[in-house]
Amino acid sequence: MAEQLKDQFGPEIITAIAGEIAAAYPSFATDAFIRDATAGFEGLALKQRAGKVATAMHRHLPAMYEEAVEVLIASLSEPLAETEGNGTAPFRYWPHTIFVAEQGLEHFAVSMRAQYELTQRFTAEFSIRPFLQRHPEATLAQLRAWACDANPHVRRLVSEGTRPRLPNFQRDPAPVLELLELLKDDQSLYVRRSVANNLNDIGKDHPKLLAKTAKRWLEDATLEREWIVRHALRSAIKRGEPDALAVLGYGVAAQVQIENISILPRQANIGKSLTITFDLLNTETRQQRLLVDFRIHFVKANGKTSPKVFKLKTLNLAPGASAKLQKRVSLAEMSTRKHYAGRHEIEVLINGTPQPLGEFQLREA
Repeated sequence: MAEQLKDQFGPEIITAIAGEIAAAYPSFATDAFIRDATAGFEGLALKQRAGKVATAMHRHLPAMYEEAVEVLIASLSEPLAETEGNGTAPFRYWPHTIFVAEQGLEHFAVSMRAQYELTQRFTAEFSIRPFLQRHPEATLAQLRAWACDANPHVRRLVSEGTRPRLPNFQRDPAPVLELLELLKDDQSLYVRRSVANNLNDIGKDHPKLLAKTAKRWLEDATLEREWIVRHALRSAIKRGEPDALAVLGYGVAAQVQIENISILPRQANIGKSLTITFDLLNTETRQQRLLVDFRIHFVKANGKTSPKVFKLKTLNLAPGASAKLQKRVSLAEMSTRKHYAGRHEIEVLINGTPQPLGEFQLREA
């Protein structure tokens, strides 16, 4: 069995944190801190472990927050040199961000300095959000300044920290969009991915605003910005939203015929796979631009169904031409999807419009 992430945040991490703090604060009660931080540790989940360490920090660091946070800043190792492939090592700074979020809300300036340092070593996306709620204008102003920072971890914080659909931004995402405008041509894919994900989140509450922004961003867009737009529209496309489909050139209803449908096996076993094959025939006298996905209505534990969309293909189909499309779908148990026996319907989505494709029976292995 693979090691759980929480087990990689064990007592040795606490010892390392204590050593770093003691190097910056010689009177630190190292042994007492380790005892407090690890008491009852075994039964805790990862976030609970990080929170327990943050509580121990509050108990053993200087009582004045300004002094305590300066100790933490001084204890930090060198910033991450890369944006990818850092493994789990940065997680040792999760307690530091919790400490800042819980203890530093009334000490804005020094807390922002701590956020700036911490996000270069772990991420301050979680700890910046309480400040966005308590001090929205000041925090947004700080994020605007950070959008031009030389460090990609800091620039990513601008987008990632405003992502989680906070209630005030759900009502009015304009302040978030202002920040994303500053980052839409960022040189780092690490940052651009966050921008796309943020815009995707905005579209869940404001689909027309998403489509309007995407259309505007595509004007004279670089390939990198085009990628942001497509990635930002992915959920809207799966939902079949007409405005989003139109932005990518799939707003016209397709005139096609579906032929030679094959769904094998028709009696499928949980843990195996399913292969779906069919032909699309262009019945028009003009070329058609097609976005083709398909949707399986998976049976749930209560017997009802829940649809899942699978990406298939985009193509330009010449007049009278046909194209064979095929997709293999795993029916193995997943952390994100558990399978249940029963009748499963399949639809093909062509430019967002569903058409029935067939069905299969799923059986216990």
